[in-house]
Amino acid sequence: MNLILLYHSDFITEDRVRLSDRRFKHIRTVHRAEPDSHLKVGLLNGSLGHGVITQVDSEFVEMTISLTHAPPKELTTTLLLALPRPKMLKRVLQSITTLGVKQIYLINSFRVEKSYWNSPVLHPDSLHEQLLLGLEQAKDTMLPQIHLRQLFKPFVEDELPELCKGTNALVAHPGREKNASLKPNEPTTLAIGPEGGFTPYEVDKLIDCGFTPFSFGERILRVETAVPAMLSRMLPI
Repeated sequence: MNLILLYHSDFITEDRVRLSDRRFKHIRTVHRAEPDSHLKVGLLNGSLGHGVITQVDSEFVEMTISLTHAPPKELTTTLLLALPRPKMLKRVLQSITTLGVKQIYLINSFRVEKSYWNSPVLHPDSLHEQLLLGLEQAKDTMLPQIHLRQLFKPFVEDELPELCKGTNALVAHPGREKNASLKPNEPTTLAIGPEGGFTPYEVDKLIDCGFTPFSFGERILRVETAVPAMLSRMLPI
């Protein structure tokens, strides 16, 4: 936990917080913080700063908070990701959040097993937990938005054209020529398929929507490897 994320409900005065949940346990067992210790903190969807511990109890910790600067720049990328296996999804969401993506669409594909959509990992509380872990790792405070789209064709035909308008729309597809580039700071809509890739029909539907298929190279990557590898090419510089 590189950042202690704070919520408005933590404040007991204008500049003082009390923590008694997993953050408190982390501060005690990992940071081994004592009174007057300084910790990096940030208000969820707000500013970053530092906290000075004023009291450590067996059940809670209190800090005086100073929030002084903005969180890191976000990635100007909207990610369309075919829903991965539930166990993989947790890790992937943390990576996506750590890299600064703020708009995430989990979409359906022919090669996505129907049972994935019934996984408890997709419960809002579970998704929220993975996003928080990603923010804590990256020392970021701005919570991404996750959109679930279980029907591929209606999403691509009715919603996606407006969503990708004015962006560099790319679909990663093994076997295609490397005829597109991932550029830092360029507004991009990036579609990444499931294990095995999108079907030819799905790729054609994305092309009709303005997407350019491209290959990331000769190696076939797992989704959990492909996602951070591609997104890292677009980090702000």
